[in-house]
Parts: sequence; structure tokens; C-alpha cells
Amino acid sequence: MKNLFVKIAAVGLLMLAPAIAQAAEGYSTANVNMRAGPSTRYPAVAVIPAGSSVEIRGCLSDVNWCDVEFYGGRGWVSGQYVQALYQQRRVYVGPQYYRPLGIPMIRFSVDNYWDRYYRNRDFYRDRDRWSRGPDYYYRDRDNRDRDRDRDNRDRDRNWRERDGDRDGRDRDRDWRDDNQRDDRQRGERQRDDRRGDDRRPDRRDFDCRPGDPSCDE
Repeated sequence: MKNLFVKIAAVGLLMLAPAIAQAAEGYSTANVNMRAGPSTRYPAVAVIPAGSSVEIRGCLSDVNWCDVEFYGGRGWVSGQYVQALYQQRRVYVGPQYYRPLGIPMIRFSVDNYWDRYYRNRDFYRDRDRWSRGPDYYYRDRDNRDRDRDRDNRDRDRNWRERDGDRDGRDRDRDWRDDNQRDDRQRGERQRDDRRGDDRRPDRRDFDCRPGDPSCDE
């Protein structure tokens, strides 16, 4: 019976060993952004002050980025800003120290990681584009910005063309109105002149006086 309990305890320790090795204590060496993924192009989720303690949950094997926990939040920090205590001295977290420090090598997936930690974040709604990588996201965003700028330029050009056409029509209408007004004024002056001629008395009737010899002409 005693041997059975020893075996059970040994199995329990073996089962607990991976869990114990899931985190290592580290320290930030500067005010550093904790990001939503292993790249400076992912959104920042918090700022870790210099000298703060973090729990290192795992690191990537191909690039020096680590998944850390800070005050209950999770995110990614470059290993060049995180140190850990190794053989009584602090060392920057790198692949050569992963195994001695008990840091597991892990993989990153936007879908799984963001579903677990970032559902309440604004950038979560763009996770489908982010899942293809930050380079794709920014390239896609730049393309959308260029398309939007081109659409705006097209709209501005169309507005200018419409304004130009309207101004041209207004000028033509004003020119026609001016010509018609001038024609009306000339016609009115001509009619006034004709009426004036009809009203003008004969000079002889005006100049003649009774007994004036010119009246006999």
C-alpha cells in the first residue's frame, strides 16, 4: 500500500511538472509596449513600466518574442526588453535560456489568442485580416486608403466639372440675358425716337407769328 501511494505521488508530480514549467519570472528593462502579437506592427494593449515583474508564459522559437502576463493582462513583448534571473544574474531572454529557465516554446495564432484575451478590444473585429499577418493587414489597409483617396479625387473632379459646366451655363445665360436686354433697350430707344419725331411740331408753325412774312411760305 505504501508503494502504491509513492507511485501515485510520483505520477502527480510528473503531471504537475509541465504546469510548473509554464511560466518564468521576468523583468522589463524599459517602458515597453505589450502587444497583441509578436511584432511591433500588432496593436499595443498595455505599457509595461521599466523594472516591472512579468510572467513569461512562453516564447517563439524562430523570433525572440515572448507571451507574457502583466497585472492579469496578456500580450507579447520582445525578448530584448525582458530579463530573467539565471544563475544569480539577470540575462536577456533568448532561445539559449528557454530550456534552463523552464520557458516553453510556443506558437502564435491570432484566432486562438485573440478569442481568449481580446474579445472586448476594438481591433478584434478585424481579426480576419490580422490573422493573415500584420504585413497583409497594413498592405490591405493601405490599398483601402488608396482606393478611398482615388474615389475622393474622382468625386472632387466630378464636382469641379459639374461646377464648371454650371458656371459655363450661367455665363451663357447671363450673356444671352445681357444681349436680350441690350436689344430691348435699343428697341425702346428707337421707338422713343420715332415717337419723339411724331410729336415734334413743324418749325414753321412754331416760329410764325401773326403778321410775320415767313408764315406765308
